[in-house]
Amino acid sequence: MDIREEALKEHSKKQVLKIAAWIGDNEDRFRQYLSLFLYDEYRVVQRISWVLSAVAEKYPGLVEKNIGTIIKRLDDTGIHVAVKRNVVRVLQFLKIPGKYHAKVFNHCINYLSDPNETIAVRCFSMTVAASLAEKYPELAGEVIETINISMKNSTAGLRARSKMVLKKLNELI
Repeated sequence: MDIREEALKEHSKKQVLKIAAWIGDNEDRFRQYLSLFLYDEYRVVQRISWVLSAVAEKYPGLVEKNIGTIIKRLDDTGIHVAVKRNVVRVLQFLKIPGKYHAKVFNHCINYLSDPNETIAVRCFSMTVAASLAEKYPELAGEVIETINISMKNSTAGLRARSKMVLKKLNELI
């Protein structure tokens, strides 16, 4: 399968699942996918970023083997919101190696505190930052403060996630 060609044919859940099924747990195919995800043009990256979530759901180990490369994608300036959304979404469910904890935490706090960031990215970032604060309780205060600030003038979805996460974090303190 030509992943790039398939991604450009149509942007749908059906197509995402088709590409993810083709990748399966095959490392060579995943590397082929990852090359497009990391280096292709904006539109292709946007289209295939959703595939990351689908692969991570069925084959988390395959994605975890490449987690450093995937996290590094968050450092890119001008990163498409679809990429941020899907990278941070999968980080909620994967084992993040310790050497990436600080980098991921910083990205998540920055996304969460940015009122111009999408609600999905902010919600996923809140969950990831809170999970890291469970490992490092000294970070809980920063996460709580950032959540409290971001809850002002926010949407119902962000407030609902905030309440759930704050309850969990307040148990740590």
